[in-house]
Amino acid sequence: MPSKKELPIETKRHSLAHIMAQAVLEMFPEAKLAIGPDIDNGFYYDFELPRTLIPEDLPIIEKKMKHIIKQNQKFERYEEPIDESMKFFKKTKQDYKEELAADLKKEGEKKLSFYKNGPFVDMCRGPHVEMTGQINVGTFTLHKIAGAYWRGDEKRSMLQRIYGLAFDTKEELDEYLKMMKEAEKRDHRKLGKELELFAFSENVGPGLPLWLPKGTVICDELEKLAGEKEREAGYVKVKTPHITKGKLFEMSGHLPLYADSMYPPMKLDGEDDYYVKPMNCPHHHMCYAAHPKSYRELPLRYAEYGMCYRYEDSGALFGLMRVRSLLMNDAHIYCTEKQFEEEFLAVLNLYLNYYKILGIDKYEMTLSLHSPEKLGKKYVNEPELWKKSEDMVRKAMKKAKVPFTEVEDEAAFYGPKIDVQIWSAIGREFTIATNQIDFAVPGRMGLTYIDEKGNEKTPLCIHRAPLSTHERMIGFLIEHYAGAFPTWLAPVQVMLIPVADVHEKYAEELKQKMFDAGIRVELMTADETLGKRIRESEKKKIPYMLVMGDKEVKDKSVTVRDYKTKEQNAMKVDKFLGKLLKEIKERSL
Repeated sequence: MPSKKELPIETKRHSLAHIMAQAVLEMFPEAKLAIGPDIDNGFYYDFELPRTLIPEDLPIIEKKMKHIIKQNQKFERYEEPIDESMKFFKKTKQDYKEELAADLKKEGEKKLSFYKNGPFVDMCRGPHVEMTGQINVGTFTLHKIAGAYWRGDEKRSMLQRIYGLAFDTKEELDEYLKMMKEAEKRDHRKLGKELELFAFSENVGPGLPLWLPKGTVICDELEKLAGEKEREAGYVKVKTPHITKGKLFEMSGHLPLYADSMYPPMKLDGEDDYYVKPMNCPHHHMCYAAHPKSYRELPLRYAEYGMCYRYEDSGALFGLMRVRSLLMNDAHIYCTEKQFEEEFLAVLNLYLNYYKILGIDKYEMTLSLHSPEKLGKKYVNEPELWKKSEDMVRKAMKKAKVPFTEVEDEAAFYGPKIDVQIWSAIGREFTIATNQIDFAVPGRMGLTYIDEKGNEKTPLCIHRAPLSTHERMIGFLIEHYAGAFPTWLAPVQVMLIPVADVHEKYAEELKQKMFDAGIRVELMTADETLGKRIRESEKKKIPYMLVMGDKEVKDKSVTVRDYKTKEQNAMKVDKFLGKLLKEIKERSL
């Protein structure tokens, strides 16, 4: 029998989902079971229950789970004919399991596999631990309760989902819980409200963020950074409308694949249907097609921070991380096959440069491939082009010496892509960006160039968004920096605090001087006590606080309080200003 440590963590997590369902059934015998998979950090199970769960229920369920584990129940696998299985589910009033079984029957399944441990039986492919006692009771905990629509459909039943955390060792669990506690303090939704960065309004609609003045500063600074780096890399800017005829997305092939995540069409009398755009690529393709191209014009790099709209399920919306309107750091590079590798590597280097500037030390790249079985369905039916393009990307990644893993059935419908995960300062993972090769859509949309011999050719297209969307990137950065942005990104860079009314004139003079130098500066007048104003500035996480009293007025100096180091130093105004401007120009962390 494998030891507790040798068992795959996914097997233990999946087994814990069954054990939790068994415990819930002990507590609520009339409970209806839906699904219970393992996930990245643990497991969950969805239930229809006679009452709404409360947080106090979790320790009770967890205690029952530990009792089941200590009983060392055996997991036994067996199979039943699918019709007999459906009768069993009907008899036990397990409607969700009956529906799942009916769907499997339609797919041609003749038998279903079950796992039994103690009195509990569940339809499942497995695998599971051999005995419940192989799970260490100190390595898991029940984490939270959430709502979940059956099969992700908001028109279906709302179920109750119980999440559990599970790891190989108690130390790993404790470390994860510690990280989660820190993550709660850094939650971008909480800090975004406290720091007045963004807001949501029911009058505007769910998933449609409103950038407030301070949040807009961060958006503008990121756009400024992108503009500088893209200009250096030879990009040219375009601007495209927010809406388009549906015909454009039919040409590109997006409409049949993305219709479910698009806002419904605007139907106008006597005109074609119009859509708000879910992505920028078809518009950029039309920019390319605006006039004939020669090989001498390639590579051609179009960049745009383009606003897109996607109708995400309401249950999937999450602060800035999952929204319905998104401003994307988009670009499309049109190139020849010979130019591909150099362009692809330049994009990778751009990614790495951004991560260095932003202080992102940990990242991981994944080469997302197609699935041969889904050609013509999920992916364009060009098997030779898929093999060729995937080999091209693989070769470029190896040449760049950037570590990557490969995963099947995660590509874009038109070609392979590199997906990028990054980790925040506390070790929280985010999927942030993508770099895609498109060998299909340019041809479908009639994009061509004239090569050296006068022949008409179709360009390759690289889709890239290294700074992701404003929404996702800023959501990440809020948590990464815990709201204390580096000075170049901070909405307010300097807070001026005169000790008393008599020092306000000097503060006003400094404010104007800093404003003229391009510093984002505010002045907190002496309406409250000095201590209270200092505490208020600390709460706003402003990089520098300048306090001025009689001595500072006399010496034309300031007392500088550094938010990050907590150090306090007296400094001449011009010296501080020079230091500050250098820090901003260099985008220092």
